Amino acid sequence: MTDEADDILSHVDNGIGYLTLNRPKAINSLNQSMVTHLRRVLTEWEQSSDVAAVVLSGAGERGLCAGGDVVAIYHSARADGAEARTFWYDEYLLNGHIGRFPKPYVSLMDGIVMGGGVGVGAHANTRVVTDTSKVAMPEVGIGFIPDVGGAYLLSRAPGSLGLHAALTGAPFTGADAIVLGFADHFVPHDKLDALRQSIADVGVGQAIATHAVEPPPSELVAQRDWIDECYAGDTVADIVARLRSHGAGPANDAADVIETRSPIALSVTLEAVRRAAKLDTLEDVLAQDYRVSSASLRSHDLVEGIRAQLVDKDRNPKWSPASLTEVSAADVEAYFAPVDDELTF
Repeated sequence: MTDEADDILSHVDNGIGYLTLNRPKAINSLNQSMVTHLRRVLTEWEQSSDVAAVVLSGAGERGLCAGGDVVAIYHSARADGAEARTFWYDEYLLNGHIGRFPKPYVSLMDGIVMGGGVGVGAHANTRVVTDTSKVAMPEVGIGFIPDVGGAYLLSRAPGSLGLHAALTGAPFTGADAIVLGFADHFVPHDKLDALRQSIADVGVGQAIATHAVEPPPSELVAQRDWIDECYAGDTVADIVARLRSHGAGPANDAADVIETRSPIALSVTLEAVRRAAKLDTLEDVLAQDYRVSSASLRSHDLVEGIRAQLVDKDRNPKWSPASLTEVSAADVEAYFAPVDDELTF
């Protein structure tokens, strides 16, 4: 059985359903048709006795998925926001479906896996990273807030490692991803094709056992002392001050990065991750994500951030509010207000 859409390839081989994100020139960034197609195929395969497991991968050499199509979000936000809300609603339903998928769902998180790529990859029950994996939730750099259930994972990472990843938006390695709870198994990049074939031949468990190796040491774990200390600050401004107090080195570098990000997005992200820690399920966090993302559409910074990074590409966003001290508690709280079309599962 082969089923091909322009941007998604799907076929079943020896009881394994293979899904390939197929927009390699865009590093397989997700659009509405891809999300719709993935939801339909996963629903069919969940119910099919012909499919025992699912394997997700990305076409091309650059990565599984660089995220959602944020330029489309930009144009929607400049109009009435309806297309962006529909995309997020359907995408988050897909993320929730993946999180509770009852059969083995293997995500091959090779290369770039960011934003929406985390949503389709890191909620799988069998997550594989490689020596080329570059994982991130970089939303604060475009005036957005980590979504797709990312805060569920970030809030459950050891110590404050998740907050460090969220507030800097910086990429982390496959080894880091395993420590943070974004992945389970480390397979060398050059063994992925063999792993994929082996899954069809001997099943998921034996294939993983054959090809997975011990990951290299995590660079983030080695820095956990200063990360835990600094990110315990009550506000983002407190966190930056603590980072600065460490002087030159990686803590100061983190402060430099954070200070280039959207102040309102940073403040909402800190609150979102802390709230996510108290929510019981991935679905609860995705419902929160939908409220926050919907509020982002009304913000200045989402349009401005995408403009600066991806449309005009001047890399010089003019944030509003311009500084962390200008962001009020009411500004942050407004992002968590209920919406008319609440996300439900």
